[in-house]
Amino acid sequence: MSDELCLAIDLGTGGPKIGLVTLDGDVIAYELHTVATEFGLDGSATQDATQWWTLISDAARRLLARPDVDRDRVRTVAVTGQYGSTVPVDEHGQPTGPCLTWLDTRGGPFSRAAFGGSFQGYNGRKLLQFIRKTAGAPVPTGGDAVGQILFLMHEAPDIVAMTRWFMEPVDYLTMRFTGVASATHASRFALWLTDTRRLSHYDYDPGLVRMVGIDRERLPPLVPIGAVVGQVSASVAAQLGLGENVAVITGLLDLHAAAIGSAGARSFDTHIALSTTSWISCPVPKKKSDVNHSILTAPGLTNDSYLIFNNQDTGAKALEWLRAVLAGAGDVLSYDEMTALASTSPPGAHGVIFTPWLAGQLSPVSSHSVRASFINLSLTTTTADMVRAVMEGVAVNSAWLLKFVEKFAGQRLSPIRLVGGGAQSTLWCQIFADALDREVEQVPEPMVAQLRGAALMSAVSLGRHQLDDLASLRPRGAIFVPRAPERDLYRARRDQFADLFHRDRKWARANLTARRR
Repeated sequence: MSDELCLAIDLGTGGPKIGLVTLDGDVIAYELHTVATEFGLDGSATQDATQWWTLISDAARRLLARPDVDRDRVRTVAVTGQYGSTVPVDEHGQPTGPCLTWLDTRGGPFSRAAFGGSFQGYNGRKLLQFIRKTAGAPVPTGGDAVGQILFLMHEAPDIVAMTRWFMEPVDYLTMRFTGVASATHASRFALWLTDTRRLSHYDYDPGLVRMVGIDRERLPPLVPIGAVVGQVSASVAAQLGLGENVAVITGLLDLHAAAIGSAGARSFDTHIALSTTSWISCPVPKKKSDVNHSILTAPGLTNDSYLIFNNQDTGAKALEWLRAVLAGAGDVLSYDEMTALASTSPPGAHGVIFTPWLAGQLSPVSSHSVRASFINLSLTTTTADMVRAVMEGVAVNSAWLLKFVEKFAGQRLSPIRLVGGGAQSTLWCQIFADALDREVEQVPEPMVAQLRGAALMSAVSLGRHQLDDLASLRPRGAIFVPRAPERDLYRARRDQFADLFHRDRKWARANLTARRR
């Protein structure tokens, strides 16, 4: 399959990666671009979906014009990326307004009116209906597709009047390539309106749709995950320099692409994403929910399987945040320089602790208002201590979550594969191994694991490979084994995190109004 290529797109919250990947999963070349999120005091958090397409199409043209690339080798296009976001589009797939990202909470009042109540913010009867059918539920804060669509319907009638479809970003980009509107149980997972007990039934649940009050006719039709949606349209093929008859598969969430890109397509093959956000996931055979710890199952890699879902809203983004803070003091450090600096601070960072809840937290305990903190700073604290504390805090946060994920899975999960930009750091990989007390594998080229996953899914869709065979296509990465002294240190830190979380959440609630000023 090495002669055949996929044009793969990974639309992260920070911007898109665009790559050419063989159908055996080798990344030939890629570009990374950044996009800005526009935040407002009213809870808005939007991105320009038209800008995404401009960046992607310009990068695709450059990649396809490379002298070592024959455009006729490109057989397929696959899109993966962020989710829990809403792009309103017209009948041609053109945006009618900005994308409301997963950070946008303006729909909160409308979500609470639809299903809010006194039981953990929910109407208990309605919550039970959601969990029974979908394994989870939309959030009362409005930070998901339900809240975003309700906001548009109530507060942006001019946009809604021009809108044919409310789409997830991956489905929007798929439509830009094909002109065909589509979605899957998996890509619409964070809409919470499909009955995931019946993954072979490709429709939205009428009872849940009525409950939230969303216009069913503006939700794109559902098809099986990994299906071929259509071919790249003639106009787009000419624009990008693609050949004829290039197939486009359904959009994939980054959760799914990371599982495949880590060679974790078999049951209980576990990966941790160390990207903007962070999660722990593996394929599992049945639908399940743990409401108390915000862990549940999402529709999986096939139409009869599931993936464990959970999320920690700040992962490697914490290091990016610290870099920006230090740059304000004149210390513009590269990420390699930051991790090298961190290595000069001992395990435990001279007692400095960082709790990485910069954007709140979902799993294992949910709070939209909790915020991050440095603890135990002193006059002798160094920049190296602070950088190391950030890296340790992200790892210990994952260790706190792993305890509940393993209980959910019903077994010990090891080894654990690391993907994402943060996993490029061997120091961070070792800290994760120590904090998790698990063997950790640094997936080769972890930064582009989702590009690899999208391409491999397209190879499965075209019949070039089987899901169970994908692990054999990837060489094994570097292995990191937990060390006893550090393991014990981080276990104590992990046990402190629950107390620190509840303390900080209480403080954050009391100061939320002041923070918004």
